[in-house]
Formats: sequence, structure tokens, C-alpha cells
Amino acid sequence: MVGSFWKTTQPRAQQHEQEKEWLAVSFRPENFIPGLVIGFIFGLLLDLTKPNKNHSAKKSFLSGKLQQQCLVSINGDQELKMVLVVRQDLKMKTGKIASQCAHAATGMYAELMQRSLLRQWEQCGQPKIVVTCKSQQAMNRLREEAESIGLPTFVVADAGRTQVLAGSKTVLAIGPGPKASLDSITGKLYLL
Repeated sequence: MVGSFWKTTQPRAQQHEQEKEWLAVSFRPENFIPGLVIGFIFGLLLDLTKPNKNHSAKKSFLSGKLQQQCLVSINGDQELKMVLVVRQDLKMKTGKIASQCAHAATGMYAELMQRSLLRQWEQCGQPKIVVTCKSQQAMNRLREEAESIGLPTFVVADAGRTQVLAGSKTVLAIGPGPKASLDSITGKLYLL
């Protein structure tokens, strides 16, 4: 109880006034609102870390093609990673490349949200490698190779507001998937 914090030698009226002052200070908006926000975020994080128990009732965010691609068999001990392939021929500046890679990673993440593969990748530290390819045709070949062995892919089509034409395919995300599978497709590409 709040009253137990105060000295018992003080008169009851004085204790009551101190309690009221303490409560008035404690429940000010500048104290209460940040605590409420932090509590909400903490609760959300706790909820996200729980395994999903009702998979059938949840709506799948993946298309049928992506669901098939995500059937890559994974050994629990196998290292997972994601590779982001950036086209060199578009001559994008560093900031543009960074934002396009972020679009690719978050786009893939959104499509794989309900997959155990994604959870395993998160537990590995979400490794990502950024490499380059020479052209749209090279990117298309890499995507086809990845899809042929069941790896998920995601291609960023730029909105065309800054450095490249609208619809330009800027970055290809492959994975997350087993390191060995990704290396078999992208291992010979140059790091950015």
C-alpha cells in the first residue's frame, strides 16, 4: 500500500497529503503516456515471439507460387541467409541502393511472415549479403534458378520518383534459405 512508504510518526493527515501529492506526480500525462506506450510495445513484442498455435485459422499472405517456393527442406542446424542482388546497369547512387535493398528485405519479410523459415532466419541474426548483377536479364536468370530449387524470391519495382524509370526492377531478394543453396546460385557474384 502507498501509505506504508511514509513514516508512521507523521500525523495521518500529513501522510494523506503526501500520498495525494505522490499520486498527482505519478499520474501526470508526461509520466503515464510513455509508460503506456512502452507497455503496449512490450506486450506486442511478447505476442510476436509466441509460436502461432492456430495456423489453419490464420489467413495466408503468400500466393500459391510462393507457398510452393517456401517448401525448402531445412535442417535445424543449417545456416540461413538472404541475398540481395542489385543491378549495376541502373547506376544507382549509394542511398538509392540502400533504400531499394531495404524495400526488398521488408517485402520478402512481409510475404513470409507466417513461415517457420522466417523465424529460423530471425534466430540466426537475419544475415543478408548484397551482391551485384550486370542487367535485368541476369537478374531474371537468378530468379528463375532460385525458384527452380524452391527458394523464395522478391523483386523490387521502383516507383520512378528519383533516379530510375518507374517500373525498373532494381533489387532481387533471394531467401532466406539455406546458405549452401543460395551460394550455389549467387556465390560467383561480386559483393557490393
